[in-house]
Amino acid sequence: MGKRLVVALIAYLDTHVVLWLSAGKAHRLSSTAKRLIDRAELLLSAMALLELEYMRDLGRTKFSAQDLLQKAVQEAGVRLCELPFSTVASAALDEKWTRDPFDRLIVANAKANGFAPLISADQSILKHYPRAVW
Repeated sequence: MGKRLVVALIAYLDTHVVLWLSAGKAHRLSSTAKRLIDRAELLLSAMALLELEYMRDLGRTKFSAQDLLQKAVQEAGVRLCELPFSTVASAALDEKWTRDPFDRLIVANAKANGFAPLISADQSILKHYPRAVW
């Protein structure tokens, strides 16, 4: 018998999903999102990390991006994606459906990593990225 190839399921988390997980508000997630979170290796785009810090700067959260990431690591095993920025930026060139640089690069990151699922409640992302899950 030959070796079995095991492919790990990965999924990206949108910014607000990380906020909810870090705050212990998993009840806000859909049942579909919860199932995927339980099954997948969870990744966070560097752009989502930057957006978390931007939200702190705007007063929408009192925690730093690094604190939120650390909490998400502890609570759900999230890890920061290590794809090169040049790869993600190249994929973002085709994302013409939004002018929001955060959404554009977060979606491009998932797309550049094997067209991975992206857990998001953002209606625009759900409409334009076929692998978006909510």
